[in-house]
Amino acid sequence: MPVQAAQWTEFLSCPICYNEFDENVHKPISLGCSHTVCKTCLNKLHRKACPFDQTAINTDIDVLPVNFALLQLVGAQVPDHQSIKLSNLGENKHYEVAKKCVEDLALYLKPLSGGKGVASLNQSALSRPMQRKLVTLVNCQLVEEEGRVRAMRAARSLGERTVTELILQHQNPQQLSANLWAAVRARGCQFLGPAMQEEALKLVLLALEDGSALSRKVLVLFVVQRLEPRFPQASKTSIGHVVQLLYRASCFKVTKRDEDSSLMQLKEEFRSYEALRREHDAQIVHIAMEAGLRISPEQWSSLLYGDLAHKSHMQSIIDKLQSPESFAKSVQELTIVLQRTGDPANLNRLRPHLELLANIDPNPDAVSPTWEQLENAMVAVKTVVHGLVDFIQNYSRKGHETPQPQPNSKYKTSMCRDLRQQGGCPRGTNCTFAHSQEELEKYRLRNKKINATEVLKQQGKLFQVQTEFQMQKTVFPS
Repeated sequence: MPVQAAQWTEFLSCPICYNEFDENVHKPISLGCSHTVCKTCLNKLHRKACPFDQTAINTDIDVLPVNFALLQLVGAQVPDHQSIKLSNLGENKHYEVAKKCVEDLALYLKPLSGGKGVASLNQSALSRPMQRKLVTLVNCQLVEEEGRVRAMRAARSLGERTVTELILQHQNPQQLSANLWAAVRARGCQFLGPAMQEEALKLVLLALEDGSALSRKVLVLFVVQRLEPRFPQASKTSIGHVVQLLYRASCFKVTKRDEDSSLMQLKEEFRSYEALRREHDAQIVHIAMEAGLRISPEQWSSLLYGDLAHKSHMQSIIDKLQSPESFAKSVQELTIVLQRTGDPANLNRLRPHLELLANIDPNPDAVSPTWEQLENAMVAVKTVVHGLVDFIQNYSRKGHETPQPQPNSKYKTSMCRDLRQQGGCPRGTNCTFAHSQEELEKYRLRNKKINATEVLKQQGKLFQVQTEFQMQKTVFPS
């Protein structure tokens, strides 16, 4: 019976015996299927197959190389070299270069704190999605054919995410929500804010979940009448735009009638809130992509739900909407962005490497790469990830520090308009406006104290000037 795989953050310990990897007893051995198990546990297996997915282990366990990339992360003594017998010297050279690239990239996963065998990566230069994709690459067994195919796909995935993050780094978060809702409105649709949109969708479902077929006018009136007591701003126009959003998402089966309005019936697969909401969210993400907007899962969660609890939900929608052509399109978008900004970090040098990664076949049944192709892909992914980290650390305008209020500033002394109108703010903790009444009062009080201090300082200076003036009059009477 297959064993339950560990969480992705638990990559520094054996998922069978739970011991942290080391250079003596619990050496990490990665298999062709990209699962990594300590050598002791592998030797105890009753059959030569991965305990997680039952993939056959065709290579002798003693021949499979130790994963040095993981060993260096647990502080173990890593040998300078381990002998690997490949077909010829040329293959060995390609393998060594590729392996070194993976080991260098793995250093971005170096745990800063955390329990035994579990990496705490919160302070990493890389985002969570980048870390996860890098863990996948680090666990690939390069001497196995299947492992090399997986490594190529992992490199492509890392490259694609790198492009997305570079585009996000160049976007103005203050303009992001405005541009998104403008794109939505341009298509005759509307988002009314997290709370109101949720209620509107639930009322659409209430009207149509039993298979009823209604005209658009009747459906809109039904929703408006029930929504008005809680949301007085609800109108036939705004709700009509919400219905149009669902229509664009192909949620309705439309029956045309002669000399009468068409009837709209909710398709069976969308007669639950979860399914309808997912299709609704996917349509908004699709509109954003059409408009050339790149929005992170955290920002999507904040914009559509007013919280950060739906990051995974939004990430899965983004992933599903990606196509093999998306990577190449993103590279073109990045080039346009860099032309607009002047490219002070010379990110354009990454373009050949990104294009190489974009040309990798993402199909799981892809032909195994040559050793030279593997080396080129690993060098490319190492170069682009280093480029991203260098940009974030030296050129990015998006600091991770919480802005500090300046004397006499209006920092967080008024409520955030995005939060009030849309129910969520894409800027999160970096927003200069208040996100709660408590925060508003806290900074207003602080601002009053700062202003009072400044007034006292000014009064003190005035008193000092007046005193000096009086002294001068005493010494030099007119």
